[in-house]
Amino acid sequence: MAPAAERSRSPSAGLHHGVRLLERLLDADGPVLLTGPMGPDGDSLGACLALARVLAAAGVETTVAADAAARYRPLPGFERLVPDDALPPTSWAAVVILDGDRHRLTPPVARAFREARFRGIVDHHRSTKPDGYDVYWLDPAASSASEMLCELLEFRGIPLDSGIAALLYAGIAFDTGNFRYSNTSPSTLRRAALLLEKGFDHAALVATMLVERRWEALQLASEVYRQCERACDGQLAFGRVPLSEHERLGLVPGDLEGLVDDLVHIAGVHVACLIIDRPGGGVKLSLRSRSHVDVASIAEALAPSGGGHAKAAGVLLDGDPDALDLEVRRRVSARVAEQSLPA
Repeated sequence: MAPAAERSRSPSAGLHHGVRLLERLLDADGPVLLTGPMGPDGDSLGACLALARVLAAAGVETTVAADAAARYRPLPGFERLVPDDALPPTSWAAVVILDGDRHRLTPPVARAFREARFRGIVDHHRSTKPDGYDVYWLDPAASSASEMLCELLEFRGIPLDSGIAALLYAGIAFDTGNFRYSNTSPSTLRRAALLLEKGFDHAALVATMLVERRWEALQLASEVYRQCERACDGQLAFGRVPLSEHERLGLVPGDLEGLVDDLVHIAGVHVACLIIDRPGGGVKLSLRSRSHVDVASIAEALAPSGGGHAKAAGVLLDGDPDALDLEVRRRVSARVAEQSLPA
């Protein structure tokens, strides 16, 4: 018999919400739109594309909207992604967000979401609230939206082909840092093993999605490392990507991914904060923790839109980037110090 902790995760307490959501989509009386937050990552894309294949096999007309970085090109179905700005003026029977929430949608997708006849969500972020959805499936204990979807398909007995398996594996691998993060549970590893049995090149998939970098991205990383500063007795690391670097290097979506994870793994560092200037003004913060410090609470304290996981969070801030840089360093340092980092 599985340990008590494992039995509580199989099936999850909220799985009935996932079953309701899937039933509504399978019975949709029109086209279904699947999407994620602006700048979708491997988990959002993997979950969206996997669910799209399931629905398409059942005869449901399905579109996946995403402005995806080129690093995700090995994902099966990547070539069929529709850029957010190219969404057709369709009367959507349903719009479902996977691995995000309605507050982080791009304007074209947000409009489709508001006008849809049915709105749903599948998410594992602690900060996501259930309001605004007809059916919500939220499970903060899950490693990823892709693992949630994997659990749902197992429960419903829906067969997985190698393409669906590769997509779910990609999402799980992304959000667990290729199984390095503390959100990797025994059930996560067992599901990953079952997915691998479907037969796909997991090594090539993960290498391109998580490890491969453009030359320009490596140049950026070099500059961020050179100017990295530490606080809180060396246990907090700050990095910044000024707008001038965006322009000098011609950065594209995906070039910044992994940078904050590198900062938090500097010896002696427990928390990292990457400050990214936004082309339209303001900054984006990416926060990581590898200690008991809860960076989601820090993101939430900085702005109402902030949140995420205890060990991985983010927030968008409006204002002058240089002024925000100073304010962020002061406020994040104070919040980290309050949480009494270990020596």
